[in-house]
Parts: sequence; structure tokens; C-alpha cells
Amino acid sequence: MTFRTLFACVLLLCGAFTALSPQSSLAQDEPAESATQEAQRTPENSGSATAKEKADIALPAEVLQSDIDLEELEFRLVPLTKDELTQLAEEWLQVVKAKTEEVMEAQVKVSKSDGEVEDAIREKLTDLATERRELFNKYSAVLNAWERKSGDEAAIADYRAYQSAIIVEETQKADFKTLMARALAWLTSKDGGIKLAKDIGIVLAAFLGLLIVAGLVRRFTRRWIVHVPNMSNLLQAFIIGIVYWLVLAFGLMLVLAALGVNITPLFALIGGASIILAFAMQDTLSNLASGLMIMIYHPFDEGDYVDVGGVAGTVKTTNIVATTVTTPDNQVIVIPNKNVWGNIITNVTASDTRRVDLVFGISYDDSIPGAFGVLEETVAAHPHVLKDPEPTIRVSELTDSSVNLICRPWVKTEDYWSVYWDLTRQVKERFDAAGISIPYPQQDVHFIETAPASKPSERVHSSRETQSSPGSVSISSGDEGFRE
Repeated sequence: MTFRTLFACVLLLCGAFTALSPQSSLAQDEPAESATQEAQRTPENSGSATAKEKADIALPAEVLQSDIDLEELEFRLVPLTKDELTQLAEEWLQVVKAKTEEVMEAQVKVSKSDGEVEDAIREKLTDLATERRELFNKYSAVLNAWERKSGDEAAIADYRAYQSAIIVEETQKADFKTLMARALAWLTSKDGGIKLAKDIGIVLAAFLGLLIVAGLVRRFTRRWIVHVPNMSNLLQAFIIGIVYWLVLAFGLMLVLAALGVNITPLFALIGGASIILAFAMQDTLSNLASGLMIMIYHPFDEGDYVDVGGVAGTVKTTNIVATTVTTPDNQVIVIPNKNVWGNIITNVTASDTRRVDLVFGISYDDSIPGAFGVLEETVAAHPHVLKDPEPTIRVSELTDSSVNLICRPWVKTEDYWSVYWDLTRQVKERFDAAGISIPYPQQDVHFIETAPASKPSERVHSSRETQSSPGSVSISSGDEGFRE
């Protein structure tokens, strides 16, 4: 029973593959529990009334020949109407039914014989099964043509169920040797294993060809898209990637359609899966939507230094899901796009120029004009400071220990930090050379000398305040510093 089950599965899998094409001899799988009932029921009852009503329709003699070539049959089915295909389906049902009766008769003989007689009958059984499979292919072609022309869905389902039930029951009741013989016959048949191998080879070759074509299209798109004004590198990379995968997807669908595979259910499957994924991946979809907004409005680009939600660094890469930022100390931080788009984005390097804000404190005893002169000379001497707009040097604040001066030169964005560090060092050196001090924060503390406090036993305690002479300080008894 183990081997029989194994070969039954093999035959069912092979049949499932060929069922994808219009020439398939297998229809959609039906549950095994209903196989017996379907085998006993033919679509004669459901289709007989219609067939009798259309019995006066003259069908081309060629489409009724059981030995007609499958490709020729498909061509001849094209001009037939729905009513003609309804009658033709009934005719082909009788053909496959008659051949199935021959197969079952041979199967019964195999079960009752042994030895060389059994082998001869089994070989004949295999030949009959092969012939019947070819008839089933033509039978399926008629049903597919009928279905494409809006035939009765219920009737077509009955015709397919009859075919499926026969395949399932025969596979379940066949012995190991019969299954082995059928499997070998299928592998070596022109419309079985050989056709499958050819189809796989075509798909693989087409896929390799599509990779080459998609690569060429991507290269052409990359060359064209750089000429589009005001488009960020992020959006360019996204569009190029979309074009590449669309070429692959549509190319594969065209190849499968050319091989006869019905790709219509594939779209329904994708639609159903999309609804499920939309609920299961809400956060990811939020990142996708945010990624699209970033690419469309491009608040930053690759290489920009940004501050996003407290994370500051250089944008390394941005895709449809996340943004990767490298911090100045070379940490790599990946930020989901919904957190990027949902926070305040500060693009430090978006402009071509930046202002360097410096603050220097001098002593109250130092000369403010002298300090201004040192600052102006130092700023003017730096090669990276821009002449336009002019630097701003002003008195900013009078603090407790210093007079603060602001110095605000303009520089190119890429020179910001070099100018910041250079001017900080150079101003300190020139202040020292000019005798201008940068005071430390300090506070003057004044000590007041007083007479030693009297002993506790000598103090006079009184709740009454003493009268002070004019110009003197009033001191109450019991207060610190009280003197008699």
C-alpha cells in the first residue's frame, strides 16, 4: 500500500501541473471523498437536454474525429459558437467514456490474470490509458473553449468533475505495477514528461532572457531619468527598481500565457493575498507609504547630514521601508520611514552656504573696539570665509563676568566645521597677542570683620528691641553680632 500511495501521489502531481494548461487532461482536483459519487455520475443528465435541443446543429466533421491532432483541434474550435461547443462537449464526453470503458475492461483482465498473460494485458492497459489521456486532452480543450465563450458554468463543472473522478478512482484502485507502467509511459510520452521538460526549459530560457532585457531597460531608464529636473536620487533609484521588476513580472506572465497556462486565477490569488497582507503588515505598509512620501517630496537625499527625531548623521541609503543613517562616530542607525516622516526633519546640508555662530567673551576692562579689530582681521584672513554676505560682529550680551561678542561669518556648507575650529583657535591666539583676556567666570566675596561674640553667660536676653542712635544699625537682642 505504501508504494501504491507513493505512485498515486506522483501521478496526481504530474496531472496537477498539466492541468494549468488548456491542453491538460486533468481538471481541478476534487475531494477524494466525492470521487466515487462523481465517477458514477456523468454530465449526460445536465447536458443532455441542451444537446438534444441543439441536435440539429451541424458540427464540422473534423472536430468529431478522435484522432485529430490537438493543435489542429484548438484551431478549429476558434470559430465555433457557444451552442456548437455545448453539443461538441457532449460528443467528446461519449468518446472519452467509451475509451474509459475499454481501460476498465483491461484493468479487470489484469486483476484476473497472472504471469506472461498479465504482463501482456498490462502493456495493453498502459497503451489504452495513454490513448485515453490524449482524448482527455482534447476533451479539456473543448471544455476550455466552451468556458471562454461564456458557457454554462454548472455544466462545465460537471464535465470536469467526471474527468477528475475517473482519474482519482483509477489511481486509487490501480496496483503498483500498473502505476509504475503508467508513470514511465507518461514520462516518455510526447504530451507528458517530454512536454513538461520542454516547458520547463522554455521558462528557464525565457527567464534568463528576461533578466538580460530587464537589465537593458534598467540601464536605459537610468540614463534617461538623470535628465529629469528636480528629482532626488532616492526617487530615481525607486523608479529604476520598479521598472526592472515590472519588466520581469510582465515578461514571465507573457511566457506562461504563450505556453498555454491560464494566468487569470493568478490575478485573483494576488488580489486575495493583498487583502490578507494589508491587515497582517499594517506597520510595514505605513513604512511603505512614508517611504513614497519621502521619495516624492525628497526632504533629504543620500549624502545629506540630517537630524531626524534626535538622530543626527549622514544619510547612507533610503529605500521604500527604512532610512539608514551613519553618525559622525561611524554608527549605522536604521530608522523606519514612518518614524522619519512622522518627526521633524532638519536637513543641515540642504543649502549651499551656512553661517558659523561663534561667541567670544572679553573682560570689562578690555577695549571693545580693539577686540572688534582683532575679530575682523582674523575672519578676513581665513580663505574659506565668504565675502558676501559679510560677517557680522556685534556685542551680544553683558554677563556677570564678561562682555560677550558674536562673530558670524558665512561659509560653504562643506567648509563649516573647518572654519569653526580654525577661527576658535586663531581668535584665542590673537586675543592673547593683543593683550585681550577671556575672563574666567568669577565672583567677588567680601569678608566683614566683627568683634568676637560674647560668651553665652554674658549675653543679655531681651525681647525688646534697642533704640539706635541716628546713623547706626538697629540690632535686637539675641541677634547674631549683638554687642553691649
